[in-house]
Amino acid sequence: MGILDRNRIRKKLLVVLLFGTSFIYAQYGKNCEIRQYKINLVNPGLEYETGLGVNTTLDIKVGLQVAIDPSVAEPYTDYGFFPALAAQYRYYYNFDRRNRNGRQIYGNSANYIAPAAAVFIPGPRTIDNVIVKDVISYVGAVTGLQRSYNSGFNFSVDVGAAYYIGAFKEAIYPVANLSIGWIISEKRWCVGK
Repeated sequence: MGILDRNRIRKKLLVVLLFGTSFIYAQYGKNCEIRQYKINLVNPGLEYETGLGVNTTLDIKVGLQVAIDPSVAEPYTDYGFFPALAAQYRYYYNFDRRNRNGRQIYGNSANYIAPAAAVFIPGPRTIDNVIVKDVISYVGAVTGLQRSYNSGFNFSVDVGAAYYIGAFKEAIYPVANLSIGWIISEKRWCVGK
């Protein structure tokens, strides 16, 4: 084995060690909770949020949700209640400031921005004498806040805009989400105040 081969091996080993160290630091330097399961009472369903990075989480919701129906003539006045699967990749941007000010960060109590996506599976419905069975989905961005309390009570609210997709005139519409419920199971990282 030549000197050049040993140098390559050492460089590769160094890169692996650096990558491994940064991965370990990213996992143990979190502000976010490792995972939490929540029950949503406003839009009945379950929610799962898991920490991915220092200030980022993946939030997935399954249940019934109030939503606009872009298939109708007046989407802002005709709302539907549809089974839905929604996801957000949340970046919490004020953990440090809240912690410095003595405010609780338990349960990811902070403000966030997030790309958001959802799929709504409505049952057949009649609109303008036509039966519509289409799936409605959107992709967009939201900003919001989440607060959790030691009792397990949790709420989050976010607003934004999204591009709605389906067998109708696709367009950008507003998005608003409200979740009020309880954390039913958790694995804490940040204990908070």
